[in-house]
Amino acid sequence: MIVLVTETEYGRAPEVFESAPVNCIATSGDEDSLAEAIATHGARYVIVGSVKYVGGLYDALPRGGVIARFGVGHDGIDKQKATTAGLFCTNTPSVLDESVAEHAILLMLAGARRLPALTSDMRRGQWALGPAGIELRGKTLAVIGGGRIGQATARIATLGFGMRAIACRRTATTGDTGPFEQVTTDFAATVRDADFISLHLNAEPANNHFINRDRLALMPPRAWLINTARGSVVDEAALFDAIAGERLAGAALDVFDREPYVPVDPSRDLRTLPNVVVAPHIGSHTREANRGMAERALQNVLLAESGDHKRMDVVNPEVLSRTQG
Repeated sequence: MIVLVTETEYGRAPEVFESAPVNCIATSGDEDSLAEAIATHGARYVIVGSVKYVGGLYDALPRGGVIARFGVGHDGIDKQKATTAGLFCTNTPSVLDESVAEHAILLMLAGARRLPALTSDMRRGQWALGPAGIELRGKTLAVIGGGRIGQATARIATLGFGMRAIACRRTATTGDTGPFEQVTTDFAATVRDADFISLHLNAEPANNHFINRDRLALMPPRAWLINTARGSVVDEAALFDAIAGERLAGAALDVFDREPYVPVDPSRDLRTLPNVVVAPHIGSHTREANRGMAERALQNVLLAESGDHKRMDVVNPEVLSRTQG
């Protein structure tokens, strides 16, 4: 059995793919090359990253095949086209939660203590304290989207740093609120007194530019915006204007609307602002998470091969009726 793995993902956990009980072959991640490799090898299963696939992939795979996402976000996969073609789409939930949560905390700390700007000064031979940083202890963290990663971030913030965490969700929570002092559906109330606002939203159409000019205006000028979710949930031009206009203290961003990062407006390049921390989408890029994602993606493929579709991490469940009909 052959499983095609896009080169970037293969390189993140080669030891897993090399020791797998199936023949894992690294291949280019661009859609045309991937479709050609599927035809060449007669493959039914592919493991892919965050690249957006729009057409050829769904035509190349046979009915009952699997597009296994190496990661949790699956906005790069057209679930409707996959379902129409009788293809299973899976992801790797849970295994990267702690990695992304730790990264969110790292971004908060880097912003709070002005680490990137100070590092840049030191590299230029400058020794200057500059503006004072702030402690996390006693500060309020607003988590937008209180799922697994949001909860993990809040747990580290509250237990490790003595922060107060509140969450904003689409639906109200009754009973146990977990690491959150409060869970609400009111965005304005969630961010009103926040010192840090951490985004943990899915990249779905309803969340496109969820953080827009109006919602940015609801945040306190002292607040930092942290994004380890998806770049599409933030209006980057509006964010630039808010920070440049000192209506927001700063931002720490691991994800962007276009990756690799290209400013939506050349005159609004977030990298030019000293109080913006940037990273190249590395929230889940740890040895532990990479290994977990590789193993989980392969598990989904093996379950498909054995016909055990119900145990797979299927993100387009409508396909079950199509493939069984």
